[in-house]
Amino acid sequence: MNNYLYLGDCLDVLQDYVKDETVDLIYIDPPFNSKRNYNVFFDDKEIHSQRIAFEDTWSLKNVGDSLQQLHIAQYDDLYNLLKVYQKLAPQVFPYLVMMALRIVELHRVLKPTGSFYLHCDPTASHYLKTICDTAFGMNNFCNHLTWKRSDVHNDAKKKYPSVTDHILLYRKSDEFTFKKQHIAHADRTLQDWYQFLEFPDGSVRRMTKEEKETQIFPEETRRFNTADMASPNPRPNLMYEYKGFSHPPKGWRYSLEKMKELDEQGLLLFPSSSDGRIMLKRYLDEQQGAVISDLWLDISQLRANNAEGLGYPTQKPKALLERIIEASSNENDLILDAFCGCGTSIDAAEGLKRRWIGIDISPLALSVIKRRLRDAYKGDLSKFEIRGIPTDEKSAIKLWEQNAFAFQDWWITEFEAFSSTFGKKGADKGVDGIALYALPQLAEPLRVAFQVKGGEKVQAKDIDVLLGAMVVHKCELGVFLTRAAPTKPMLDKVMTVGYFEMGNQSYPKLQILTLAEFFNNLRPKLPSHNVTFKSAVTTGKGGEQKNLL
Repeated sequence: MNNYLYLGDCLDVLQDYVKDETVDLIYIDPPFNSKRNYNVFFDDKEIHSQRIAFEDTWSLKNVGDSLQQLHIAQYDDLYNLLKVYQKLAPQVFPYLVMMALRIVELHRVLKPTGSFYLHCDPTASHYLKTICDTAFGMNNFCNHLTWKRSDVHNDAKKKYPSVTDHILLYRKSDEFTFKKQHIAHADRTLQDWYQFLEFPDGSVRRMTKEEKETQIFPEETRRFNTADMASPNPRPNLMYEYKGFSHPPKGWRYSLEKMKELDEQGLLLFPSSSDGRIMLKRYLDEQQGAVISDLWLDISQLRANNAEGLGYPTQKPKALLERIIEASSNENDLILDAFCGCGTSIDAAEGLKRRWIGIDISPLALSVIKRRLRDAYKGDLSKFEIRGIPTDEKSAIKLWEQNAFAFQDWWITEFEAFSSTFGKKGADKGVDGIALYALPQLAEPLRVAFQVKGGEKVQAKDIDVLLGAMVVHKCELGVFLTRAAPTKPMLDKVMTVGYFEMGNQSYPKLQILTLAEFFNNLRPKLPSHNVTFKSAVTTGKGGEQKNLL
């Protein structure tokens, strides 16, 4: 088992589970410290609710202890740098301390041949670069990549609109993996460079003006341009005549044997006059394309109607991660994303036949990733293990004692229900989550309400509250999830509610499931086709898209 999803703070997971110098490529897209709350939208006509996926807000709470950890671990350069930022940039100081601790751990787990990509925006990229310079060494900085992520919006006041994200690339040593990536040549390049046509009979001519403008050519022709074969430096031993054509002033680039070989392959273009120069043919269909630079304009943002979009905040295009993974890793290498969100990096790694580790602090994120991988790869999906979520009744109760809201989110997402408490610590009005199920007899999905109780006692009035909430939220079915065993009055109440019947299917309108029953693999009777979250694009290994949903 080589692939893992971890629920938890990446700092804890890295320290507890990931060994030194075991990871080939790290990509992280952490919160940007833009003081925003990022919401996941529940696309339902009647609720239009939203859930805070994570808070992009960092406070001074415990930051002193965190800074002291760097001092104790003898990361003195980082410690001193952060002390300067504590005075000069107090608004970003807590965020930088948080990131510094994690970057140090990421540097530890990266192989000497590995690469580190940090995705950020202009609010903190300049600060983060100094953190990375200190952790990795200035000599190991490779690139500041710029990705045009959005269109221009006319809402910026007294400044240019921001349309770019930034990706900092660092290596750990000079032996890092890197393969140049290519894209198709620009239209202007094709018009200006590839002006020769070669026909099946071997004849050659330049494109006509009309062909150059329209880029429409006779069938079965090959386009090519020409490359100079002159040596850039004097080479007396390569100053020879070939088929009546004199050598360039500094000699040929190739030996006579190589020149004959190129000629036999039909790769030489001979001039029409004796004073011309032999040139080398470079066929367009044999070229890889233009080398990708540090300015990425060709990968579009995810738009509302894009089949790839899952409705998750800050989701990045899969093509962006595929480019990074293909450039800086090989098949079977281990990829790590410590803030994996909805799992775009994990999806890309799986499709490109890499091993992977994903870490996120949100149960919602892990639920989205599980469904995304299952939808995208079906039976071709590699085995993976999820760690950090409760595995038995004892660990679930421990989670509830530590964080009741995390416990609620975990249990709700186990049923692929959307948490309806909007990420707020307050009254849930009888419903903690809602799931949608498709039935062929219904035009609209069937709505199922979920209520979670993690306390040691429950009572009949809890059932009454859920029943009332089902009416308010127009839910046909309800599931009461409880740590405690239900009382007899609760069971009697459930029996009186009756059934929801559709065709030859019958479902209890209200069901109770205890934590103990859940870990004994008992489940409520519900329809099989859950459509709460949007399905992922179906893909295959190798990154080739098979069909769009």
